[in-house]
Amino acid sequence: MPVLSQSFAQAGVAAATVALPTPALFELPEKVLQFGTGVLLRGLPDFLIDQANRQGIFNGRVVVVKSTDGGDAAAFEREDNLYTVCVRGVEDGQTVSENVVCASISRVLSAKSQWADVLQFATSPDLQVVLSNTTEIGIVLDESEDIRATPPRSFPGKLLAVLLARYEAFGGAADKGLIIVPTELIPDNGTKLRGILRELADRARLDAGFISWLETANTVCNSLVDRIVPGKPAAEAHAALTQELGYDDELLIMSEAYLLWAIEGDERVREVLSFQQIHPGVIVQPDINLFRELKMRLLNGTHSLTCGLAVLAGEATVRGAMENDYFATYIRNLMLADLLPGIPYPVDEKVGQRFGMQVLDRFRNPAVEHRWLAITLNYSAKLRMRVVPDLVHYCERFKTAPQYVALGFAAYLLFLRSTRQEAGKYYGEANGQEYLIQDEQAGYFAELWQRPAAEVVSAALSNQELWGTDLTALPGFEASVARYLAQLQQEGASATLATVLNKNQRVAA
Repeated sequence: MPVLSQSFAQAGVAAATVALPTPALFELPEKVLQFGTGVLLRGLPDFLIDQANRQGIFNGRVVVVKSTDGGDAAAFEREDNLYTVCVRGVEDGQTVSENVVCASISRVLSAKSQWADVLQFATSPDLQVVLSNTTEIGIVLDESEDIRATPPRSFPGKLLAVLLARYEAFGGAADKGLIIVPTELIPDNGTKLRGILRELADRARLDAGFISWLETANTVCNSLVDRIVPGKPAAEAHAALTQELGYDDELLIMSEAYLLWAIEGDERVREVLSFQQIHPGVIVQPDINLFRELKMRLLNGTHSLTCGLAVLAGEATVRGAMENDYFATYIRNLMLADLLPGIPYPVDEKVGQRFGMQVLDRFRNPAVEHRWLAITLNYSAKLRMRVVPDLVHYCERFKTAPQYVALGFAAYLLFLRSTRQEAGKYYGEANGQEYLIQDEQAGYFAELWQRPAAEVVSAALSNQELWGTDLTALPGFEASVARYLAQLQQEGASATLATVLNKNQRVAA
């Protein structure tokens, strides 16, 4: 089986279902410096840049900085920096399946052994953009950082060294500043990175001219990325794809069809990041809090309120639950009838409904296996962050308790009722199957469940250390949770869900 390479791609002998790059794409100038080779970067920004280049819009390639020499560096070299993105998913109820050989990456440089080449590229007049995804711990201050090291240890240290080299090469020209877009999954990632860069510059006693240029000529954008990119498929699936595509690709990755990349920026940012215009999921605007709220409340909040109920009902995966009429209805109603109206941020209803329908499509994706038990990790903390602000706002707005949220909370309390403790770990049981409770509050609930269920509800919901507020003060919420908890214990999760939905349907009729 041939291996993916530039010569193979240009020979055009891959399967007809593969979108191959044209020769012109390999001649485009290098406009982007990217820290990281991870699957999210390759499946989202690098993929978008490739798609824009094919349409003659962005017309630039990416130089990637890899922190070490190992890992997939050799694979990039063997495959001339090409890789395949296999997009699988559902959009507007329609199945999506496409295979794209991406040619957006021009070089992969090792920070460890090729730092001089990185700094040389920093002086290129073609360079306009810096991207990063160095994991959640990448945007941190290294108090002993030396930006003159080869290379500096931390990502912010490396970036500051790049900016200093650029400043010196162009004499501090204002038009040579860069658009910097971190994609690390932390709130206000750009704001945090900007602050660390300034602190490192102060600690290194860099001159006032550079610090002024750093802060005025460069734009560091907050951004939010959302796309499930599972990465390289398992061996059996990879072998099947190899036969389907007609070549072998060590760097092949899977990706869902949906994507969101919200970038906080002005018209200059929109102009430089011209690839944003090729996909409606890429948004550049001055305030991206709306998208953060939509994702946190409708996607993450729905996950968190459904996971316990699903485990108790014997549903293993999100997709499996979406094939169950009762669960599919519950998830839709929870998201659109309870959580959407409760979002503590101004949301146009049509925008929220559209986002919610996209989330439902993602939940149905047959190519993504998301297990409910995995979603229960840090259950209590997730409910506090994702759901409680929404719940409080809903109750303030409508003076009543959201019933689907109340059922989700009741299932959470029952899920955290442990039946066994061993070696500091707590285990629950559902449908004859034992499960591990991975929650910091597992010990608290093990003790609390020594009391009657009604007392569990009252004590747990009034615990301000858990929620930051007293949830028993919300109109009707405690009574609803207590009623559903009793029903779950007496009838089981599946029967309770059916009863609740059938009752609501009769009321609506």
